[in-house]
Order: sequence, then structure tokens, then C-alpha cells
Amino acid sequence: MDINLIYRIAGLGIVIAILHLFLSQAGREEQAQMLSLAGVIIVLLWIIQLIGQLFRDVETVFRWW
Repeated sequence: MDINLIYRIAGLGIVIAILHLFLSQAGREEQAQMLSLAGVIIVLLWIIQLIGQLFRDVETVFRWW
């Protein structure tokens, strides 16, 4: 498992949390929620790519048998 992915997810989470806090304090709750949703979608796309790579690796292992 690549530790860089964990750092990217954590970094994105921290940035999103800070921006969400600022937007909420400014009275822009709707934009803050959309920003949080965008962050979740980005992380899900990263995870989906990893799952796709996992399936390709499993297929490669069993193709040799």
C-alpha cells in the first residue's frame, strides 16, 4: 500500500475542513457543503482507481495459473 495516498487523503481532508470552517463562519453554508461533497467525490475517485488496480493485479496473478 502506498503511504502517499494516505497523506494525500489526509491533506485534502485538512484543507477541506479549514475551508468548510471559513465558509460556514462567513454564512455560506451551501458552498461549504458543496465543497465537502467535492472532497468526498475526489477521495472516492482515488479509491475506485485503487480498487481497479487491485482487480487488475488479481487477474494477472491468476492468469499465470
